[in-house]
Amino acid sequence: MVNRTYTPDDIESIGIAIYEDKIRSLVGPGDKGKFVVIDAHSGDYEIDERSGAAIGRLLERRPGAHICTVRVGYPVPYYVRWTRLQYPQS
Repeated sequence: MVNRTYTPDDIESIGIAIYEDKIRSLVGPGDKGKFVVIDAHSGDYEIDERSGAAIGRLLERRPGAHICTVRVGYPVPYYVRWTRLQYPQS
């Protein structure tokens, strides 16, 4: 596997494309307001009412994920770009 460096713009555009192509059809009216947290490198994702909870679960599976967050059901999607986010060890 090639180790790729992503810019914040890459993460955003790849994450949005993954959401539009693979995830949007899986969410419904009951998911409005939830956060979809997407790893731009793997395409793996989590959905939760709290973005921090979804990010934490995704980072457990994908340490060093290149994360784009989309908020479901809003005309202007909510995007947050995260790269190499580190949580303190408990």
